[in-house]
Amino acid sequence: MKANLEDIALAAGVSKMTVSRVLRGGTGFSAETRDRVMTIAQRMGYVPNRLAAAFGSDQASTLVGMCVPRLTSGLFGHVLDGVDRALSRLGYQLMIGANNHSAEEEEAWIRQVIAWRPAGFILSGRIHTPGTVDLLREATGPVVEIWDLTTSPIDLSVGFSHVDCGAEMAQFLLRRGRRRAGYVGALARADVMGAARLEGFQSTLARAGHPLVASEVLHDMPGFYAGYYGLETLLSRQPRLDVVYFHNDEMAIGGLAYAQSRGIRVPEDLGIAGWGGMEAASILPRRLTTTIVPTTAIGKAAAEALVARLKGEGGPEVTVIPTRLEPGETG
Repeated sequence: MKANLEDIALAAGVSKMTVSRVLRGGTGFSAETRDRVMTIAQRMGYVPNRLAAAFGSDQASTLVGMCVPRLTSGLFGHVLDGVDRALSRLGYQLMIGANNHSAEEEEAWIRQVIAWRPAGFILSGRIHTPGTVDLLREATGPVVEIWDLTTSPIDLSVGFSHVDCGAEMAQFLLRRGRRRAGYVGALARADVMGAARLEGFQSTLARAGHPLVASEVLHDMPGFYAGYYGLETLLSRQPRLDVVYFHNDEMAIGGLAYAQSRGIRVPEDLGIAGWGGMEAASILPRRLTTTIVPTTAIGKAAAEALVARLKGEGGPEVTVIPTRLEPGETG
C-alpha cells in the first residue's frame, strides 16, 4: 500500500494540513519543515491522489478546465503546452476539451466539466453563449479568455487582436506596392477569429483606396491542400491578383506549392502572405511573409494569471501578448 497524507504527517511530526500544503507548493511553513516532509514523502513512495485533491474538503480543487477550438491545431498545441507546463509547476492539472469552433459545443463541455468543480477555466476566444456566461459566473472560479483579446472579459483576458493582425498585414503589403489583393481562408461561418483577421485586412485595404479584389473562403479545415486548391480556385476567377493573404501559414505553404506547380514566380508575379508563425514555414527556401504569434507565451501567461487570481494576488484584467510581423521574402 502506498503512503497517504496521514502516514507522512505522523512520520514528519506535523499536521496533515501542513503535509498537504507542502506537497501542493503552498506557504506557511519553514524551509526545514518542507525539506523534511518532501524527504519522507519520497522515501515512503507517496503518490498524490488527484481525485482527492479535486474533491477533498480540506483543500481547493487543483483541476483547471481548458477548451480550445481544435485539438489538431498546431498553434493551439503550443498554447496547451505553455498552459500545461505552467500549471504543473504551480501544482495544478489540466482538463482539455475542444469545441470545434462552436459556442454551443463549448457550453455543453463546460456543463460536463463543472461537475468536477474545477478551480477555474481557460477558454479560447471571446464569443460565448449566454448559458456559458451564466455557468461561469455561478462557478465563482477565475476565467481566462485567451487568443482573441477582449477589453471587457468575463474575468481575465490574455491575447492579441486578430483584427489588428489583418490590418497590419494589409498596411505592410500596401507599402510593398501591392494593389490587387486576394484572400484564401477556411472554416467559413465557423472561425470567428479568422474572420476577424479578414475584416482587419479588408477594411484597411478599402480605406487606402485599394479594396480587396476577391476572396475564397472554404468550408474545409485549414491545411496545406486547402491552401493549394483554394489558390487554384481564386486565380481561376481572378488571375490578375498581385498578392494573396492566407488564413494561416499551412494554407500559405499550400498556395506556394500551387504557384510553383504552375510556374508562377513568388513574389515577382504573385505575393503570398500567411499568419501564425507555424514551424513548417521555417524550412521553406524563402522566408514566408507572415505574423509570428507567441503561442507558448500566451499559454504561460494565461496559466499564471489564473493561479494568481486563485491566490488572491493582484494583476491586470487584460494582458496583451504582442504579435510580430515577419516581412519575409514571399510578400
